[in-house]
Amino acid sequence: MIATLEPVETTPSGPTPEARVRELQQTVSASRLSLYLSSRLKFFFRYVARLKKPKPAALHVGGAVHATLKSWNKARWRGEVLTLKQHHEEFVKAWADSEGEPVEWDGDELVEQATGWRLLDTYIRSQPFPPKPEAVEVPVEADLKQHGLPRLIGVLDLVQGGKIVDYKTTGQTPNPDRVAHTAEVQTSIYALLYRENTGRHERGIELHHLVKLKQPKVVITELPPMSENQEARISPYWSRT
Repeated sequence: MIATLEPVETTPSGPTPEARVRELQQTVSASRLSLYLSSRLKFFFRYVARLKKPKPAALHVGGAVHATLKSWNKARWRGEVLTLKQHHEEFVKAWADSEGEPVEWDGDELVEQATGWRLLDTYIRSQPFPPKPEAVEVPVEADLKQHGLPRLIGVLDLVQGGKIVDYKTTGQTPNPDRVAHTAEVQTSIYALLYRENTGRHERGIELHHLVKLKQPKVVITELPPMSENQEARISPYWSRT
């Protein structure tokens, strides 16, 4: 399980920026590190200043899709078979779970909801006989104190057939070469966490893109196990956040 962070100093309005920085130095995750490397200003606004803004519609759709896939994979792990109606009920529940959180809709919410369901329907129908999951939404960590580095944390969407699977929703068809480059930080961290927690090397990594087009489609990018060069490239970043 992910360890609880040590308490930080607080003021009547919450932790001070200095306390938030100390908190951030305790752990590092793939998403946090990726944002830091792409834009330090965005990192500051989100994690240090903690500025609040409405959730983008795409993020809301992606969250509901992700939650439904989680329930589907957990059912498969238990050896259960869910009907399409049950999948839809899980999606509707996931969509409603965050209704209290403000969302910045690009258009009609019902249209966005229908888009999310079409993505799920397309994906589930494209995976009729996937292998039984070995792990679903499992929190993992690597204690790097012996290297003078923060604790590395993450959550693996799915592990099956010895491969790490990560789900992504997108509005554009991904380019495999570009995706392999832009997702390298994330995939390398997931590989490190998998190896630390299992004592084995992953057989590969799969990025499952659910593409929001007029006719939704699924694009699976298969990547090889993390190489020694990739491991060497990712390790210096651990101590920078």
